Amino acid sequence: MAKVLYITANPFNETQSYGMAVGKAFIDTYQEKNKNDEIVHIDLFNENIPQIDADVLSGWGKLRSGKGFEELTAGEKAKVGRLSELSEQFTAADKYVFVTPLWNFSFPTVMKAYLDSVAVAGKTFKYTEQGPIGLLTDKKALHIQARGGFYSEGPAADIEMGHRYLTIMMNFFGVPSFEGLFVEGQNAMPDKAQEIKENAITRAKELANSF
Repeated sequence: MAKVLYITANPFNETQSYGMAVGKAFIDTYQEKNKNDEIVHIDLFNENIPQIDADVLSGWGKLRSGKGFEELTAGEKAKVGRLSELSEQFTAADKYVFVTPLWNFSFPTVMKAYLDSVAVAGKTFKYTEQGPIGLLTDKKALHIQARGGFYSEGPAADIEMGHRYLTIMMNFFGVPSFEGLFVEGQNAMPDKAQEIKENAITRAKELANSF
């Protein structure tokens, strides 16, 4: 049995978002094919995802200096404890499905906060004399991204930072299999928006059968 984290960073649901509609088609098809697998939906817009701030840095510093968790302030305990929960959940999973829109050439800021929470030395990577090495070498991941315009090729591909950033992070974590499924062009070609959506849903179902 595999554990799948379905990580969405969109304030809208599948009835309002092309990316979420494609994501739902993927995860429903995957669940149908893999009935014994556990799927955990992490809705980042409705989860407590602490940002790395003064409390977090202070709390981490105290722990590194040898102080016990009980010696942290209430604010430090709440944030450091929650970050630890998120990183433990992430490393315990076998597969990751990220669903994001393309906002200002990247993704919503809550996704960056989430990736910060799981980028933990000793859990997702480790430092060596040769540099950092990823520890998640037995995982696989997929990124479903909705883009109103076209960013897969040409000059626009150079300014797309959401999927590119996730690619860097998955490589950093050592994840050997990472794919992208893009729903793009629906705003640029509104007369073909429904066709674009349906084609992406078809592709999502195909990927789900082999994920």
